[in-house]
Amino acid sequence: MISWGVPGRAGPLDEIRDRIAAHARPGLQTPIDGLLLSKTATTPAAPEYSLTEPLLVVMAEGGKRLLLGDQIYEYGAGDCLVVTANLPVTGHWIDADRSGQALGMGVVLRPAAIAALLLQVSPGRWSRGTPAVPAIATGKASPELLDVAARMLRLLDHPADAAVLAPLITQEILWRLLAGPLGDTMRQIGLADSDLTHVSHAIAWIRDNYAQPMRIDDLARLSGMSASAFHRHFRAVTAVSPLQFQKRIRLQHARSLLVAHPGDIAGVGHQVGYDSPSQFNREYRRLFGAPPGQDAERLRTDAPMAASL
Repeated sequence: MISWGVPGRAGPLDEIRDRIAAHARPGLQTPIDGLLLSKTATTPAAPEYSLTEPLLVVMAEGGKRLLLGDQIYEYGAGDCLVVTANLPVTGHWIDADRSGQALGMGVVLRPAAIAALLLQVSPGRWSRGTPAVPAIATGKASPELLDVAARMLRLLDHPADAAVLAPLITQEILWRLLAGPLGDTMRQIGLADSDLTHVSHAIAWIRDNYAQPMRIDDLARLSGMSASAFHRHFRAVTAVSPLQFQKRIRLQHARSLLVAHPGDIAGVGHQVGYDSPSQFNREYRRLFGAPPGQDAERLRTDAPMAASL
């Protein structure tokens, strides 16, 4: 969803935008652990292909459209995005306010911190009894969330305070998410018996062993489910099948390798798990819109794309 704000009225979103613009640097990282900032031009039309991590994004300017399988998620100024698993996504910038740039802040979501907060606030209140929910959700950021996000960004100007106050503000950010409309999605990260937690074991295995042959029965056993239940819950969480998930990760890694090894297309295909060069070429072109060699040449000649949220 795209939120436009009120012209001429200063508030937390304006402060967030100004502080991101002042402090964002290449590479996303900041001196505060777990806090990321992004300032990106929205003019390039080429889509971004990336592997997400569990993350909260608060958008202050511009907007983005994420594609995961056949699902589409949009977020713009005043909206937030919650991602609860490592997922291969395609991103397209939306110049919602015609500023030519996108400004966003991210907070890394750590399962242990969320689990501790759930136990501290209401032990045993939430259980696995709810159906599996997608690992991506978007919504309008509440005034309370925007306020605490602005307070986090102020710490960048007060590094001596950050070591003490940043963990406390991070905890408040997590609570605002857990208690808000995206709480069902957030809670899945911290619950030891949630479908997301069980499926995450399989996601981690595929991510780390993407070039290896994959057996659904083995992944289901790793997740503590029957094969049919695993396939159903995996798709509910990730919006794609395990095979599609593995294929997307293979091809994204191949794309990175081809920039460094442009003349060894067959070797790169084999390295990421393709025994058939023709299949590798076909599936690569279907995802990225060009054959591996042509796409790698374009990536080498284009300006490097800055990291973004």
